[in-house]
This record gives sequence, structure tokens and C-alpha cells, in this order.
Amino acid sequence: MAIRPIIASLSRHRIAALLIVFEIALAFAIVSNAVFLIRERLQRMDIVSGVADHQLVQVQMAYIGNEPDAEARAQVDIAALRQIPGVRDVALINQLPFADRSSNGGIKLGPRQRWNTVHVAEYFGQNIISTLGLRLIAGRKFSPGEYLGFGAVVRALHSDNQKELPHIVIVTEALAERLWPGQPALGKTFYMGNGIQFRVIGVITNLLRPEVPSIGADYSILLPIRISLQQAAGYIIRCAPQDRERVLKAAVATLKRIDPNRVLLKHRTFEQIRHAYFQNDRAMAGILVGVIAALLLTTAFGIAGLASFWVQQRTRQIGVRRALGARRVDILRYFQTENFLLATAGIALGCAAAIGINVWLMAHYAVPRLPIIYLPIGAVTLWLLGQLAVLGPALRAARVAPTTAMRAA
Repeated sequence: MAIRPIIASLSRHRIAALLIVFEIALAFAIVSNAVFLIRERLQRMDIVSGVADHQLVQVQMAYIGNEPDAEARAQVDIAALRQIPGVRDVALINQLPFADRSSNGGIKLGPRQRWNTVHVAEYFGQNIISTLGLRLIAGRKFSPGEYLGFGAVVRALHSDNQKELPHIVIVTEALAERLWPGQPALGKTFYMGNGIQFRVIGVITNLLRPEVPSIGADYSILLPIRISLQQAAGYIIRCAPQDRERVLKAAVATLKRIDPNRVLLKHRTFEQIRHAYFQNDRAMAGILVGVIAALLLTTAFGIAGLASFWVQQRTRQIGVRRALGARRVDILRYFQTENFLLATAGIALGCAAAIGINVWLMAHYAVPRLPIIYLPIGAVTLWLLGQLAVLGPALRAARVAPTTAMRAA
């Protein structure tokens, strides 16, 4: 089929044709970026935490006033919680992945280095590895005699007494590779704070930071520091997945029995913690799905409406062509080719707009670069949408008999 007559016909309806082109371009630009953002959100929600997600529960309580023997009370609580049937392990940990509190620090590879090489999450508390279900792939765990009390560490920091500070650390595999690419991390040293030196004694596979940044989400370290309930994100209990609800109820009852004056703040499974953390991501993905559906439907209705209008306007032209021997398939192909040309022009304009929107999102919201693969996928989607939208009006035009078309003209 010759393209020139189609272009000549479109040139006589410039405004309508341009409206469709711009509508397709806008849909292409927004849909491409929206699909990419949805994929980013879904990948973010599927991130591996490094802990035993389906086996952990949290019970967070608070004292009324200061408790001078808080660490001793914590040990009593932990001993009682371990007696609950089904409990595998218990720990007091200062923070958790996907939680609402975060302790972070900067790492330097040399004592005189001016800027931090990387920022990491600082996890401390006893029995973290076994309670969270972390996997040690090199080195060893902390021994009981290597732990220091939180209060003593704080006093040592204020007095700049480095002898009373911890100097050994366990790091994640990703952090070790970031600091010493291709080298074994055991025995390596780095510095934090006011030149405090740490030596790596162990490497674990993965442990997410409480927040999930786009880079370095699994840059975490473990420090041998004992804490009380005042510094902790609550008691973290590990049990079988089917026992979680029962263990949660028993844990709350046990802790209230030991000290009825404490206030229960939270009791939930780790899956609930994770679900709450990503609620905004799910909401955004849902909104973007709605935007995509609305844009595609609007574009499809616009194409179909314009094609129907053009069928009515070109009744005489269709009749003449049919009288001169044009088959139904020729009429159908004419409208489909016309729509393909309009969609192609819109897609070409939409590609530039999609890249422009992505550059703006990168500059203002730290969104990653739009992969080039989304452009051809979006193009095929808009081409198919255009062909489906124009199919109904084109079939109606193809069914018009030559004599009927001439009388209507």
C-alpha cells in the first residue's frame, strides 16, 4: 500500500492527527517511566534481609523511669523467654532491618583519612547471629568475654579512653568486598569515630540496614556490646513459623509477669515489620498501575473515536475505492496503516519525552536511569494498542457496500 496518499489525507486533518500523536507521545513517556518505577518498587520490596524472616517475632517494652540494674533485668527476661516451648533463641538487639530506628557510622580505611569511605549500620547486642539466623562464612563469632556493657562504652567514648572500647568487629560479605575487593577480610582493620581501630574477626553473608538505600543496603557491622531494654529494639525471639503467634502471646505474658509495671509498646512478627516498612511502596505501585490503566484507556478511546469520526467523514472516499475494486481487506489495511504512522510519530516523540522525564526524576528523586529496553517494549505496546483501538472502526468501514457508501455521500 502506498504511504503517500495516507500522509496526504492526514495532512488535511492536521489538528486531529497532531492531537493523537501528542496523546500517544504522552502515554508512551509516562507509561515507560511508570512501569520502570513499579519494577523498582517491586524489586525493593523483594530485597533479601539476611535474617530468618519467617521465624522472628519482636516484643518491645519500656520501663517507667530509669532502671539502674537494667542489664541484669534483661538477662532475667531472656532466661525466662528461653523457657517458653518452641523458642529457639532470644536476643536484645539495638535495631532490625526495616525498623523505625537506625544506628549508623562512617568507616575510614586509614587513621588520617579525611572523608569516610562508606557508611554502615551498627548492630550490637549479644547472640545476634544465632537469633537472627545469620550465616557466618568466615572467621568466628564473639566470645562471651569479649562483650562490653553499653554504659561502659558510652563512658569510654566521652573520656576518649580507647582501651575500654571494642576493637573487634564482624562485617557483611558485601561490605568486605567494598572495602577490600578480591581480598580476604579476616584480620583487616578500619577506623571509625575519632580514630577507633577495629579488626575484622568474622564475615556474615548478609544483613540489611534498617533503612534500604539504593547503594549499600547490606553494608552492616556487628559490635560486641551488651545492651539493656532501654537501648534495644525489643526482645527478638526466634521460633518455628507455625509457633509465632503462640510464642508472641506467651512472651508478652511472661514479661508482664516478671515486671507488671512495664509498658508494652509493640509485639509483632518480623513479616509484619517488613510489611509495614513497604506500605508506601505498595501504595505508590498501586497508584502508578492506576495511572497506566487510565492513560492507556484514554489513548485507546481517543484513537477509536478519531477513527470512527474519520470513517464517517470519508464515506464517499471509501465508496469510490470499493467501486473501483478495493477489497474489504484493503480498506482495513488502510486504516491500520494510518494508525501505525500516527503511533510511530507519537512513539518517536514519546521516546524523547520519556528520557527527559527520567533525567528529571534522576536529578530530583534519585531514581535510577531508565533502561533502554523499556523503550522498545513501550513502542510495541503502543503499536498493539493502536491497532486494537482502530480495529472496530476499520471493520465497520470495510463492511460498507459500495452502493450504500455512494448514496450516503
